[in-house]
Amino acid sequence: MRIAVVGLGVMGLPMSLNLVRAGFEVTGFTRTAERGRPLADAGGTLAPSLAEALDGAEAVVTMLPDTPDVQAVYETVFPAVAPGTLLLEMSTIQPGAAAALHERAAEAELAMLDAPVSGGEAGAKDGSLSIMCGGAPETLERARPVLEAVGKTIVLVGGPGSGQTVKAANQLLVAGTLQLVSEALVFLDVHDVDLAPALDVLGGGLAGSTVLSRKGKAMLDGNFAPGFRVDLHHKDLRIYGAAAQEHDVFSPAGALVAQLMAALRAAGHGDSDHSALLKQVAALSGHDRWSDR
Repeated sequence: MRIAVVGLGVMGLPMSLNLVRAGFEVTGFTRTAERGRPLADAGGTLAPSLAEALDGAEAVVTMLPDTPDVQAVYETVFPAVAPGTLLLEMSTIQPGAAAALHERAAEAELAMLDAPVSGGEAGAKDGSLSIMCGGAPETLERARPVLEAVGKTIVLVGGPGSGQTVKAANQLLVAGTLQLVSEALVFLDVHDVDLAPALDVLGGGLAGSTVLSRKGKAMLDGNFAPGFRVDLHHKDLRIYGAAAQEHDVFSPAGALVAQLMAALRAAGHGDSDHSALLKQVAALSGHDRWSDR
């Protein structure tokens, strides 16, 4: 299968490399050509334009920063690809916008899934992403070989837009957990607890989570190199908040964690990993270990 991958950033690039390793013919497009060079080095093709990436594609994977970026790309995709082409929208966008793309795809006789992912850069690199899919069961079965090249947990969660709705809930849970891990770490540190074994024992009990196991050590070390940037999580929490408000969902904790992420971004940490919430908790607590004071 010839696959066009549009968006070769932190997530899209390693996903495209895993598709090449799985034996697919991959053509990638990114507005920053140098960013996509590893795809060409690995045996894929780097197209100079979106139109050339789409030419002859049997499947299109989009992995882009935000809803307007996705909508703009699909204005080119819809008229450019042949009927029956498989469209996998794997960015994180507004659920309503995803449903609207499904409608456009159906009108053009194209098969579409909204299939956002969770697992961050590490999951993208090792092909272990969790993929939440919205669309028709038969479309998922067509897409399964592609999705299995980049993910381990692949679940159809409902009809068009459902994947993005589940992703919004995922981002709420991740941000809330990161905030609580941050508060727990500062709490433990000011009480002079040995943090590494403390994290081990917490991780082995009911408080254990993927967030704690994947992010805990880096947070402990003060390593906030971006695996998933604050800017993007801030955007995702806006998506969650708008969707919750639209359906009158009472979400006070969601509103609070969105404000905390927004404050972290406003303080200049937009390019840091979202686990930099720890820096904010430390600063607000007057604790020097992780703060910028």
